[in-house]
Amino acid sequence: MPDAIDRYVPARYSKLLHGNFAGMMSGAEREPFLRDLVEDAARITDEDLAFLFDAGWRERITAAWLIGADRRTAWRGRLRELLLESGMVFAGQGYCFALARFGTLADAEILVSYLDHYLARPDLRYDQEWALAALHHIDADLRTAYTSRYLRPGGLWESWSEKNSTDLPFHKWYFDMLCSHVQRAVHVRR
Repeated sequence: MPDAIDRYVPARYSKLLHGNFAGMMSGAEREPFLRDLVEDAARITDEDLAFLFDAGWRERITAAWLIGADRRTAWRGRLRELLLESGMVFAGQGYCFALARFGTLADAEILVSYLDHYLARPDLRYDQEWALAALHHIDADLRTAYTSRYLRPGGLWESWSEKNSTDLPFHKWYFDMLCSHVQRAVHVRR
């Protein structure tokens, strides 16, 4: 299984972290990176994904992006468990991406569970911005309004963001752009 790490992680995780591929790569660099991501997402075995999830945060963020790119909804339960646990730094970004790519009511409910718990803890800064942006992305696709409960005056987002500097409009826009880049790569592959 260490082959799975060598094959999928070292050349990829730093570009997936914070969605760096969108801001730090030119289009000429980004297109082959995303094409390879989408191809590997279709190719990687469930056994290799499970191995990556049992490793560190670099492996977990990579596995989650691969799952999201290929929309492997069979991993929803594991993503839920890992997101709510928030046991490793940065990995939650990938979980949020994957849930947004699945884009169903079940995925929105997972993000709601996460936000209900972690926005109530302004002393913790984990992946709250990613989760809210992912939920916003699902809201836009499904024409639901899950995010409204957090964004109303006096809501959980307001109290959390008072202690955690953030630019939510930018983050929502950036998250949507990341999803759009991946979707274009998936469309080109078909």
